[in-house]
Amino acid sequence: MNEHTRHVIASTVTSSGAEPPYIETQSDRTDLPLAVMPCVVASMIEPFRANLPLLHDVARVRMYTDTTLDENEITRRAAGADAVMVIGFHVGDSLLGRLGINPPNPSNRRGDSRTDSDGNSDGISHIDSHGGGNTVRCFAFGGTGVASYIDLDAARSRGISVRNVVHYGDSSVAEHAFALLMELSRGVGRQDAAVRRGDWSGLDGFALNGKTLGIAGFGGIGRAVARIARGFGMRVAVWNSHVDPVAARELGVKLVDDLGDLMARSDAFSVHLPLLESTAGLITAEHLDRLQPGTLFVNTARAEVIEHGALTARLARGDIRAGLDVFEHEPLPANDPLRSMPNVVLTPHVAWRDDEAYVSLTRQVFQSVASFFKGGDYNAVV
Repeated sequence: MNEHTRHVIASTVTSSGAEPPYIETQSDRTDLPLAVMPCVVASMIEPFRANLPLLHDVARVRMYTDTTLDENEITRRAAGADAVMVIGFHVGDSLLGRLGINPPNPSNRRGDSRTDSDGNSDGISHIDSHGGGNTVRCFAFGGTGVASYIDLDAARSRGISVRNVVHYGDSSVAEHAFALLMELSRGVGRQDAAVRRGDWSGLDGFALNGKTLGIAGFGGIGRAVARIARGFGMRVAVWNSHVDPVAARELGVKLVDDLGDLMARSDAFSVHLPLLESTAGLITAEHLDRLQPGTLFVNTARAEVIEHGALTARLARGDIRAGLDVFEHEPLPANDPLRSMPNVVLTPHVAWRDDEAYVSLTRQVFQSVASFFKGGDYNAVV
């Protein structure tokens, strides 16, 4: 622990018991804005701690060291924050309304505005709502594809900045995509569980060597997947949309103009499209109908790039298998049909989580917050 941080275990009692532990910096610097991380993945604590000096003399930090998805608790922890660092939870419309500054309309402002040391008002409402208060001017997300975690238009209308991180885990996500593909093709996890139950019958595998892997989305992650696939002796075909021709040529991939044609000719198919207005629902039920029986389908991108309900309906037919790390609703509801399908492998949106990705991600989150408070646009989405 360096001179800029101290670990605090507060004595405040909440409805759930003692105040959870948190890491706090520069608590005496009330002249600085406050950045709060309401929860965190345990394995990210040390990488974040190592990057705390990036906010020295820029912002106070309060970083809680446990995980919660409870909106009321997140709101309580973020009370008075000027920026919230978002790790592992969604900022839905309700939470945005409880934390974010109100729209810049004088008729909508209520409560007290803040004043600086010279007595100048910022003119923004800071009323305390459900323990939080409408004080947050920036949400810094520890991930990409933030459009599925916050309503960007709503944030924009309130004058709230939204930041993300980029290219922090291209290899991490690519490796997880292949882990799912390997589980689908070899069933290692299922066979491990069977052996532990005393079942020695085993499962037949599906060879990847010589098969065709189709890829939709050929950015950093898609290219990393292509490199791994080539190492397995797979042929790689890529949907020819916004593809860097130099990268395609260097990796020796075949470009296919029609997405449906690509899906029809693929033995395995991996989705790596970003979630944008132009890609939401881009993969339709008609596209999925063109997957041949026996196809292995992997999605580590965003569930929303597929037409609502279309993948579940296609998988219900039972003639293809899928490895999924992303879902329309997260956490995956108990009654979601995917949870009972034997032809589906599920992981809880963890493709991005590994030791190497944490180093870049944690640094970028703090750099985004520092940039916001300094008037910069580093990693700004809104």
